[in-house]
Amino acid sequence: MPQPDIAPGFIVIHGNQSETLRDLICDWMRAHPLAPLENEVILVQSNGIAQWLTLSLAADPVPVDAGRPAFDGRGLGIAAAIDLQLPSRFIWQAYRAVLGEDQVPERSPFGKDLLTWRLMRLLPALVARPQTQAVFEPLRRFLEEDPQLRRLHQLAAQLADLFDQYQVYRADWLEDWAHGHDRLRDSHGLGRGNIKTPNAMETQARSLPDQAGKPLPEDARWQPLLWRELLADVGPGAAGDNRATIHQRFIDACTSPDAERPAGLPRRVVVFGISAMPRQALEVLSALGRWCQVLMCVQNPCRHYWGDIVPEREWLAGLRRRHAHRPGVDPALSHLAAHGQPLLAAWGRQGRDFIGLLTQYDEEQGAAETRLLAIDRRADIFIDHEPADTLLLQLQQDILDLAPLAETRSRWPAVDPRRDRSIRFQICHSAQREVEVLHDQLLAAFAADPTLQPRDVIVMVPDIATYAPHIQAVFGLYPPQDPRFIPFSMADQQSRSHEPLLAAVEFLLDLPQARLSVSEVLDLLEVSSLQQRFGIEAEQLPQLRGWIEKSGIRWGLDPAQRQSLELDDAVAQNSWWFGLQRMLLGYVAGHTGTWSDIEPLDEISGLDGELLGRLLALVRALQDTWQDVRNPATPQEWGVRLQAMLDRFFVADEGREGILLMRLSESLQQWLDDCAEAQMDLPLPLSVVREHWLASFDDEGLGRRFFAGAVTFATLMPMRAIPFRHVCLLGMNDGDFPRSRQPADFDLMGNDYRPGDRSRREDDRYLFLEA
Repeated sequence: MPQPDIAPGFIVIHGNQSETLRDLICDWMRAHPLAPLENEVILVQSNGIAQWLTLSLAADPVPVDAGRPAFDGRGLGIAAAIDLQLPSRFIWQAYRAVLGEDQVPERSPFGKDLLTWRLMRLLPALVARPQTQAVFEPLRRFLEEDPQLRRLHQLAAQLADLFDQYQVYRADWLEDWAHGHDRLRDSHGLGRGNIKTPNAMETQARSLPDQAGKPLPEDARWQPLLWRELLADVGPGAAGDNRATIHQRFIDACTSPDAERPAGLPRRVVVFGISAMPRQALEVLSALGRWCQVLMCVQNPCRHYWGDIVPEREWLAGLRRRHAHRPGVDPALSHLAAHGQPLLAAWGRQGRDFIGLLTQYDEEQGAAETRLLAIDRRADIFIDHEPADTLLLQLQQDILDLAPLAETRSRWPAVDPRRDRSIRFQICHSAQREVEVLHDQLLAAFAADPTLQPRDVIVMVPDIATYAPHIQAVFGLYPPQDPRFIPFSMADQQSRSHEPLLAAVEFLLDLPQARLSVSEVLDLLEVSSLQQRFGIEAEQLPQLRGWIEKSGIRWGLDPAQRQSLELDDAVAQNSWWFGLQRMLLGYVAGHTGTWSDIEPLDEISGLDGELLGRLLALVRALQDTWQDVRNPATPQEWGVRLQAMLDRFFVADEGREGILLMRLSESLQQWLDDCAEAQMDLPLPLSVVREHWLASFDDEGLGRRFFAGAVTFATLMPMRAIPFRHVCLLGMNDGDFPRSRQPADFDLMGNDYRPGDRSRREDDRYLFLEA
């Protein structure tokens, strides 16, 4: 069967609406289908965009006219053989496909997790070594008095993340450091490359003289030395497996004149819903355009080029700098009002820089438009907001046309703010009140528009964990039959916060600090797989609660466990062992009076002894685990202990809890493999192991459910510009949004901004515009 003709190339398609970009993708796939058993590879950055696009592709196509065999967008009728991936995962697979799987490992030895444990092993020796002690003095001061290794682990994790970022955003620095050139190049030192020769920048960088660039700050001279230590520790055979080096080898291979198409590459790659990418990722996609058809759909709020506009404050500062030594020259402040659209200038820096980067990688528009016009689409798809009869539409049209603020009043008819409901602000005195006002507003909106459904509403907040209890308290107050009930779902919650089994595992890992109160232990018994392990039925829990209350159990396993909490009064009374002795004596001897200072509890007899034995088995399991996890151990010893803990307390079934147990075991094994590869064999305290193991469940990638047919509450995240009829934002308070995240003192990128760099604050500002 002949393969369909899929012409290779790198095409950037701009549009101001996700729906029109989606329709173009549907039309493109319909007009240029792949082979029946070939997967469509689509790169997205968030689970929300992934699920929305999948549902959109699966929607039924809408005929334009019964007499024409054409369609007016919508979907393909089915979404099968769709391979949704994160860009980072796809790029690593592309490296392996082009360079060969024997040349690029499945996992980089310089990945963040591996670097964490490698650095944790190396740092103590580097800080203490006489030859390097002076250079590492800033780190030595931080690591002083750290018997529990908490600071060492936190520092290793931050440095691993920093070097991971350097590999993506500052590959030229790492190349210099590896060759002994301890310097910092700025963005101009790289020069400007061309899409036809994407390695031109690196070639120019390598040709710079040794003295080029600025010297490192005195308190950061340890970073190049630490990078060289990492390269030496990995070994000469794997030192070239860092992302920066592999990326350059990949670019060289893709631009080689006699290179043939690698077998493992997809014939088409679609990039959708991504509003920012590092230069390195764009270089990969551009280079793949030699063999693959790469379609990059970019949601661009403005039809004109706006990569040069700057905020008025920045523009004014630059103007004054240029005229600082020209006292007779007027800086022409009167022209300030004629500046570009102020919202784009002030809040669109991330998008502005991304658009600027894309202009270097765009194919010639003529060729791209020729292909697109075959399916009645253009390379730029900008839809005017007509009629612009609401404040929101007028604002969107001003941004689309890059209209200066001075033109707005004369351009649009006046809008009565008392009648216009397109943009509304509510001032509330607390988070609880915000959610209450939101509930009232949504009830009014549903009553005013019968076509509006709960699934058409998204509510985004800066921190879902902060708002989750308020959302549950307000929206969960009413039963489904109540007319005030609004179905809702919360996305982006950490699994630990809503999975009882993970909460139970977290509690077991906190046993050395736990009081083991009655409520804490009874909460364990609410976990289905734990009930199965100890043979306790849910119907028996009220009976157990009665026994526990009458036996006088309050908290603590026994005197030894209480004493470990550094309490003065470490006695047995009201502990679990105290109450169980009363139950056992009552079951064996009945009400025969005090024996060895134990007052029997005579309510347990006959067949109740089996349930009592199961409660005793649970308490003994808690005591064994408390003994196991108290002392530091090597990673391999921790692997044995923690797997034994899972087997001791839980039974894997075929449901959700069985899947979680399997993931816990896999995550534990992955950690053991990482430690073995990093040669990490130091004794670790429970606090270090606990946080790393449980943190692996906080990021579920694209697998987390986003759409649930209800009002969706989600975290404000970049690249989540999903079309909803109603978009609500909570927590827009000064200090809370835009979220401020100061870079670490040793992050050298903080004072050396380059287009494509990530910034939480700039992400939030552009996200606000997207919303």
